[in-house]
Amino acid sequence: MREVGRTRDVGYQIGVSRTVPHPAERVWRLLTSPGGLALWLGDGARLTPERGAPYTTADGTRGEVRSYRENDRIRLTWRPPGWSHDTTLQVALSGAGERTAVHFHQEWLADAAERTRQREHWKGVVDRLAAALEADRA
Repeated sequence: MREVGRTRDVGYQIGVSRTVPHPAERVWRLLTSPGGLALWLGDGARLTPERGAPYTTADGTRGEVRSYRENDRIRLTWRPPGWSHDTTLQVALSGAGERTAVHFHQEWLADAAERTRQREHWKGVVDRLAAALEADRA
């Protein structure tokens, strides 16, 4: 029997999702804006929507874009300072009309403890994104 969150192909992984009462285009605009990127990638994050484009945040988190599909998903590598390994992170949108699900999925986590920490991290991220969308609507 395999441990929760451990796969044969991508090591430990985590997924966190939240459905928000906003159209996908609005959610995408926030996710890809400087303020939105700061919420999920970190302060100073700038993404070039091209495969292989590197990025670095103010705290030293770094990686590169693997794929970027407008209004759909961004897949990139993600390595915060102090980590000895890259992980793969994907943020994707799904839904229709005025309801959009925001999905964060991270693969290649080192172990169960890192998986647990990242699960809490991404829960906090979706909470902050949902709050930012609500504040923008007000």
